[in-house]
Amino acid sequence: MEKGASSEVMAKEHGWHGDLEKNREASSSNSEVKETGKIENENIRDPEDSEKKGENNHTVPFYKLFSFADPSDVFLMILGSVGALANGAALPLMTVLFGNLIQSFGGAKDIHDVVHRVSKVSLEFVYLAAGSGVASFLQVACWMVTGERQATRIRNLYLKTILRQEIAFFDMETSTGEVVGRMSGDTVLIQDAMGEKVGKFIQLTSTFFGGFIVAFVQGWLLSLVMLSIIPLLVVAGAILSIVVSKMASKGQESYGDAAVIVEQAIGSIRTVASFTGEKISVYKYKNALRKAYTASVQEGLAAGLGLGFAMFFMFCGYALGVWYGGKLILDKSKGYTGADVINVIFALLTGSFSLGQASPCLTAFAAGQAAAYKMFETISRKPEIDAYDTSKKKLDGINGDIEFRDVYFSYPSRSDEQIFRGFSILITSGTTAALVGESGSGKSTVISLIERFYDPQAGEVLIDGTNIKDLQLRWLRGKIGLVSQEPVLFASSIKDNISYGKDNATIEEIKVAAELANASKFIDKMPQGLDSMVGEHGTQLSGGQKQRIAIARAILKDPKILLLDEATSALDAESERVVQEALDRVMMNRTTVIVAHRLSTVRNADTIAVIHRGSIVEKGINPTS
Repeated sequence: MEKGASSEVMAKEHGWHGDLEKNREASSSNSEVKETGKIENENIRDPEDSEKKGENNHTVPFYKLFSFADPSDVFLMILGSVGALANGAALPLMTVLFGNLIQSFGGAKDIHDVVHRVSKVSLEFVYLAAGSGVASFLQVACWMVTGERQATRIRNLYLKTILRQEIAFFDMETSTGEVVGRMSGDTVLIQDAMGEKVGKFIQLTSTFFGGFIVAFVQGWLLSLVMLSIIPLLVVAGAILSIVVSKMASKGQESYGDAAVIVEQAIGSIRTVASFTGEKISVYKYKNALRKAYTASVQEGLAAGLGLGFAMFFMFCGYALGVWYGGKLILDKSKGYTGADVINVIFALLTGSFSLGQASPCLTAFAAGQAAAYKMFETISRKPEIDAYDTSKKKLDGINGDIEFRDVYFSYPSRSDEQIFRGFSILITSGTTAALVGESGSGKSTVISLIERFYDPQAGEVLIDGTNIKDLQLRWLRGKIGLVSQEPVLFASSIKDNISYGKDNATIEEIKVAAELANASKFIDKMPQGLDSMVGEHGTQLSGGQKQRIAIARAILKDPKILLLDEATSALDAESERVVQEALDRVMMNRTTVIVAHRLSTVRNADTIAVIHRGSIVEKGINPTS
């Protein structure tokens, strides 16, 4: 590798610098990883991919929905189930009381006897009403509370797991729209499947069995005849459950694709508006919804046919019961009275009708099981690069020496394109190293590997002689400050955005960081000072102001290593001057890595390295540094 003075490198670089400037606005190469890299990957994500994944129609077993229940939830579910069982038994008991009422009219000796018997039955109805009221309260309240508790826990775990994943996970396996869609839509389906619908299903099951028990006690022969229709009901219900589950899974995948399109359009609304891309976005959204609509129509047809067949067979059973019951009454040897026949029919009617009412519950269970599959799979996923792994070590202190030793690397989403082949570089502590080169040469990849957004396939990235794979990642990143070309600000106050760089930062520390970043002057001029809102993606601030807020955020944690990924390349001359002054101030006594196109940005660097196609082709030491 040729080495010489920094001035010689600059002279050579100046020759091709004009070409670089012409190419700067071209599309970024696959190897350039910026803050916006994830959005770019989402833009090229093929919506058909998720549909192909959905073709397997994966679901989780029903009991798995309750994997995140704690002891309090178990108690609530038991209490709610007891209430549901008692509430479900109320209707069959009501048919018994109704039979007693009919018998009171038919078997009374005189008017006073009728009044006495009817009054007794009426009081029993009051007792039943009180018990049913308490049971209903326990059923609904307990199951809704535990459903909300578990769904909230799932939402929190899902978000925590998502934020814990390595960057490659977002490049290849998910997108912002998909995550938002699952957080807002799928969790509702899961909550519905393990909340109040479960209590309702237990209630209806209790009514079903209770009705059949009462019917058999009152007249077993007539009950057996009417039960001949049950196999048809079971077959219809099974087919309904299977078909609805498949259709619900396809529908959720399609809605996820639609959410991705909406997120991209709204998140890039300025670009959409400037290129009059509204019609394209609406067209793509309609196409995604068309698939969801087709799946929903098929689901609705299946549910309707299933319920229709169930009701048809059920009422055919009643017709059979009335006809055969009449024959039993005429046959005196059977000992059936009109009250017995009515009691049996009403008990079976109540029990069978509850079976038909269970269809929406089964639909909710199927949809919840389909929605839970991907979320639970993500929650159980162990990241390849785990920021929460505390088994690794921390260094007693950090000097800031950075070394790439024979690194081979390609991005997981483009594994056939090798970025580095034996890449090596040493950056000593307290110095400033500038990396220059054309787009796609691998400059920003150096930043990504230092931050350990990715791991190399071979070779080592060392900090103070220690492989960063052996260091606790949260501790390591706490020692590194990153300022990117396009600063990412959150839709909150300036103070909140700066304090994001350090937990429990004091107002004095925030003000000092703002002063170092040359941000204090424009902040003081704003009506609410540090409490001023920056708007969505920082739209209330200029490019230079946003960059200075990002610099303040980066230096708030007093990083030993500072990474500047084309931090001034998107600014005008005046903004660049102010930001560069701030950078020159904060770079002192820190190991700094600068990725840049402009020569003005790297003139104060201690060393300058020219990278071409993943290799250092020129490296020089600045004699004036």
